[in-house]
Amino acid sequence: MILRFVAAILLVYAFGFLGFAVTLPQPLAGEPTDAVIVPTGGPGRIARGLDIVDRGLAKELFVSGVDPEVTTEEFAAEFDVSSRTMDCCVTLGRLAVDTRSNAGEAAEWLKEHDFSSVRLVTTDWHMARAANEFSGALPEGTVIEKDAVVSSPELATLFLEYNKLIAAAVSQGLPV
Repeated sequence: MILRFVAAILLVYAFGFLGFAVTLPQPLAGEPTDAVIVPTGGPGRIARGLDIVDRGLAKELFVSGVDPEVTTEEFAAEFDVSSRTMDCCVTLGRLAVDTRSNAGEAAEWLKEHDFSSVRLVTTDWHMARAANEFSGALPEGTVIEKDAVVSSPELATLFLEYNKLIAAAVSQGLPV
């Protein structure tokens, strides 16, 4: 009886992982939002966020988790951002150190602005957990559009992220 129960749990886990791995989200089409939120940590995220602002699909970009030692000028030079765009449209958050604190930092930023919709830009394998964290932290009523940066993750990355997703969901009491 216990062996069957353990086998059933393992089967559910394995099918859940398979579903997670084969249904990674894709980039969002050209739907506009008020703002873009990009947690640091993966290649292509910041470039995608800047492109969205440049194309007029969002008014402002908030980059969460920027190293406190990186100056605004260094950031602008690294990502080839004009001073006009930096001044009007880019805010660097420097307090976050993980996905949960990225969500909290972004929530504080959103409370200071009158935005009702945001585009969350993160790597495809990170989107499920990030969206869960952000939906729990952002002001009530904020619409979150998921805009994934496509990657080619290794199996180990997917496995680790799936386990983090389960752990985060369990700790928040969310469905996986």
